[in-house]
Amino acid sequence: MSAFAPGSPPPPLHHAASGRSLRAALVILTVWLAALALRLWLQAHPAIVAAALLATLPALWDFARARRARLTLDDRTLCWRSGPVTGEVALARIDRVRMDTRLDLSVRVRLILRDGTRVPLPQDALPPPHRLHEALVSRGVLVEKHHFALL
Repeated sequence: MSAFAPGSPPPPLHHAASGRSLRAALVILTVWLAALALRLWLQAHPAIVAAALLATLPALWDFARARRARLTLDDRTLCWRSGPVTGEVALARIDRVRMDTRLDLSVRVRLILRDGTRVPLPQDALPPPHRLHEALVSRGVLVEKHHFALL
């Protein structure tokens, strides 16, 4: 069921995210505590502990910088920004949007333009998939959903 009145244009979709969130902090903290527990209680090899800690460095860097990401969808354009990466596409240029659910349950979104060009949207700029799907469909954009795609 839609949240806007019949006959009226759908409201713009605005989504913003930051690398500095409670979720990011909890994930980083959990991995660091698990690595510490592995070392102290299970006497894990320092290389294993170091590998676990190194895996958190990109998330730690995003958390420290508080990198911002956003996506805006209105009746004419789809705009996004993720750190230094920006993009804008007119809805009239979009043939369809492909939403692939991966094995880790994340959703990858690609715009397939009328000229055949594929434009991936940055993962950190995406709103929840159901919100994006509803906003695209309400604007007449064809959305393809593919579950557990490997590519």
